[in-house]
Amino acid sequence: MRRILASSVVLVLSALRANGQTPATEEPEANPGRPTVSTPATLTPVGYVQFETGVLGARHSPEFSSRFAPNETIKFSLASRLEFLAAGEPIAHYTAGGTTANSVADIFLGAQAVLIPGEDAKPTVAVSYFHRAYDGGAPELDFGSPINSVLILASADLKGFHYDANTMLTELAQGTVRRAQFGQSLTISHSIKGKLTLAGEIWHFTQPFLRGNAVGNLWALSYAARKTLVFDAGFNRGLTNTSTRWETFVGFTYLLPHRFH
Repeated sequence: MRRILASSVVLVLSALRANGQTPATEEPEANPGRPTVSTPATLTPVGYVQFETGVLGARHSPEFSSRFAPNETIKFSLASRLEFLAAGEPIAHYTAGGTTANSVADIFLGAQAVLIPGEDAKPTVAVSYFHRAYDGGAPELDFGSPINSVLILASADLKGFHYDANTMLTELAQGTVRRAQFGQSLTISHSIKGKLTLAGEIWHFTQPFLRGNAVGNLWALSYAARKTLVFDAGFNRGLTNTSTRWETFVGFTYLLPHRFH
């Protein structure tokens, strides 16, 4: 974990230093992946580092009665069709089985590649892979903590609305037993008065160890303060007995406006 954090710091410092070496160009635009379950098929601007930072509070899940944790995702597009990602939670504060504790949660490393570039109504299609690089042992949300994940993603704009659709195949583990998990998510968003965007989402994950299904309905509002800075807030309501009952979140996406060389 120290190596991952150190690499992130070096990347940020290098990006800041590159500002003095890059001629002035039009300001790049952030491409937020948070706060929805769905991930956009489109990538962040090539050569720029993007930070997606937030906190999430959750109550009443199969593994805990309450949970609160900050979260961070760092993205960097090496080329127009290839993006590298690191995601994790520095610490999770939770109550489970009547005991309250703090624990480092999981850290994931991955990459996303665009298979078919799209524009407007023509969807962009991409595929991504994530591997759990560190298991902190903190209780997880209702869809678990996959060891390996493969996602197929599609994004497009249609008649004033934007959608992100994901299909997910993941690998969960409980002790020495490993089982496949399947998931789907669909997010539809619409711009309101220019800088405000309202997003609604429905998502589903199988729960192979519980022999159940986690289903949720998420709503979020985001505000683009600048092209490189987007704030967001919202909530998620679990719709099945084995889903986390309530989740609330707030955060922001920041694209460093300095090209990394």
